[in-house]
Amino acid sequence: MRIASLPPGRSLREPMTAISTFFGVGLLPIAPGSWGALAAMPLGWLLAMVGGWVALLIGAVIATVVGWLAADAYVKATGREDPPEIVIDEVAAQWLALTVVPMSLTGYAAAYLVFRLFDTLKPWPASWADGEVEGGAGVMLDDLFAGGYAWITLYALHLGALI
Repeated sequence: MRIASLPPGRSLREPMTAISTFFGVGLLPIAPGSWGALAAMPLGWLLAMVGGWVALLIGAVIATVVGWLAADAYVKATGREDPPEIVIDEVAAQWLALTVVPMSLTGYAAAYLVFRLFDTLKPWPASWADGEVEGGAGVMLDDLFAGGYAWITLYALHLGALI
C-alpha cells in the first residue's frame, strides 16, 4: 500500500495541512474519504464514552468550524478544489451520524455504512454543494449534508429498533 504524497510546499507539520488531512489519514491510498470516516470512529467512541451524543455533537461542530478554516486555507494554498486528501469533512460528518446510534459495534458499523452511502451518492443538496460551492465551504458542506441524510436514516432505523 503506497501512501500518497502532499502537493509541493505542503507538510504535515503545518497545522492547516495536518487538520485538513486528519493528520495524514487522507494520504492513504484508494478511497481516502472512507479512511477518514473510519479514522473518525475510535475518537468518536472516546467522545461518546466521555459525554455521550452531546460530546459527539460538540466534536462535530468543532471539527466543522476548524475543518472549514483548514480546508479553505489548504484549497487556497494548493489551488485545488476539494482535493481527495482533505478528509476532515468526513470526520465531522461521521461524528454527526454517530450522535444518533447506540454505542455498539452494530450501531457504529451502521453509521459508517450509511454515511459512506450518502457521501458517495451525494443526493441534493450534497451534489449542489459538491459542484457549486467553492473553498472550505464546498469541501465541508457536501459531507455535512450527507451526514445529515445519514442522521435521518439512522434515526429512523433506531426508532424502528433495527439498530
